[in-house]
Amino acid sequence: MLSRRAPLSAVLTVLASVLLWPPSPAIGATTVTNPGFESNGATQTPASWSETGTVAASKTEAGGRSGSFRLTHWAASAYSVETQQTLTGLTAGSYTLSAWVRSGGGQAAAYVALRNCGGAQAQANIPLSSNTWVQVSVTANVTSSSCTVSIFSNASANQWINVDDVSVTGGGGGGQRLQIMGGDVSSVKKNEDFGGTYFTSTGTRGDPLAILKTAGMNYARLKVWVNPADGYNNKARVLTMATRIKAQGMKLLIDFHYSDSWADPGKQVKPAAWANLSLAQLNTAVYNHTFDVLNSLKNQGTTADMVQIGNEINPGMLLPTGSTSNWANLAQLLTSGSNAAKAVSASTLVMLHLAEGGDNATFRWWFDNATSRGVPFDVIGASYYCYWHGPLSGLQANLNDMAARYGKPVVVAETAYGFTLTQKDSEPNIFNSSHVSTCGYPATPQGQADAFRAVVNAVKAVPNGRGMGVFYWEPGWTAVTGSGWDPTNPSSGNGWENQALFDYNSRALQGMSVFGQ
Repeated sequence: MLSRRAPLSAVLTVLASVLLWPPSPAIGATTVTNPGFESNGATQTPASWSETGTVAASKTEAGGRSGSFRLTHWAASAYSVETQQTLTGLTAGSYTLSAWVRSGGGQAAAYVALRNCGGAQAQANIPLSSNTWVQVSVTANVTSSSCTVSIFSNASANQWINVDDVSVTGGGGGGQRLQIMGGDVSSVKKNEDFGGTYFTSTGTRGDPLAILKTAGMNYARLKVWVNPADGYNNKARVLTMATRIKAQGMKLLIDFHYSDSWADPGKQVKPAAWANLSLAQLNTAVYNHTFDVLNSLKNQGTTADMVQIGNEINPGMLLPTGSTSNWANLAQLLTSGSNAAKAVSASTLVMLHLAEGGDNATFRWWFDNATSRGVPFDVIGASYYCYWHGPLSGLQANLNDMAARYGKPVVVAETAYGFTLTQKDSEPNIFNSSHVSTCGYPATPQGQADAFRAVVNAVKAVPNGRGMGVFYWEPGWTAVTGSGWDPTNPSSGNGWENQALFDYNSRALQGMSVFGQ
């Protein structure tokens, strides 16, 4: 067996012998043969797989994710290698390749792919994950009777990847697509009112909602503030945007913040008009406000398909009254909002939404408390930003556990990633160079697309079809003077523009195509 840190002399010895071995196509089958690289143990030539390029860099060795062995790409000098297997006898349809991977990072290229399937190659980059296994997947439309599974890396000396538990599923015209491929478009109206414009990738000006819909977005999210200082994200403006969203044929998620401004784990401030209300009065206010907004949407023919009772409510909402330090109070407030939503429309789904999507201990504690007090809800929502909330494997494990533990579908209600590190306005960007090293994706349009796709794939991998969907947060919030983050300060800027899905010329970026995958 060659270890990941094998000496150069050992690599060259094996290379000399392997170059005499003519690689041939793997044995044809409709499913992956030797998917866990267990068949012939630690070897330079894993059974049923072939290798091209710097073949000495591709080998199996001890330390598998689920079995005893794994595939490793590594060499003491620069290398480029592909490990591949061709499936044959396939029926036309959509097929999904999934694999568990980890990486030391720094490769010029490292991905799993489906190629020679009758169309363009489909690939998923292998992210930086160090010693943590993460699952990646990619879907391709097979129009021929064969398709090649490819594991590729191009790296400098001592760079490495591990791959294990490879599978290809689908066919027969099927193919898994998430129910929800959504985006939060709460800032679009303010952007437009201050002169913001939007273009397709080829430069044609258009309605940003139409551009997003054409890319594959099928669900839009709108936040609601009670009495914001600038008049945006209030009931009237939400009604206007809801009409546009439904006109595009998209579904609608309404996100109640129960505040006059941003509500998140760091701040859950009561609306000024509710500041001195008792618990009983707050319950009434939550019910009436929720009912009023949702009933107004219903009356104009734009009934909400889903509603959030609170936004990122890890510490509770309407603090201090609704703090998690007093779960009895919080449960009452959540129940008031949920009951109001169902009173308007029994078919509207109720989501409870927390931040820190990789923190399973917090999610378990929080939802155990909610369920033990009978809080009614339909969907579990999680925010996940890789630069704040830990590795993708933590998100995957948490979503899997939440879906199984509570028997509810799960949604990533917020995610995003930067396409550049430059600024468009004077407001410091939230996403910066330290976040690139944390997540392992470059701050490029391709890196943004790969980071977004990885989150989508994690939700798709939730067992028993309980992965419901993903919302990209503020894909249309570009830097426009006057459309800043602070509703009380007209001169505030936008610290999010480098995570939008429109570039600094307001053209659609390639990350938008992930909506349509």
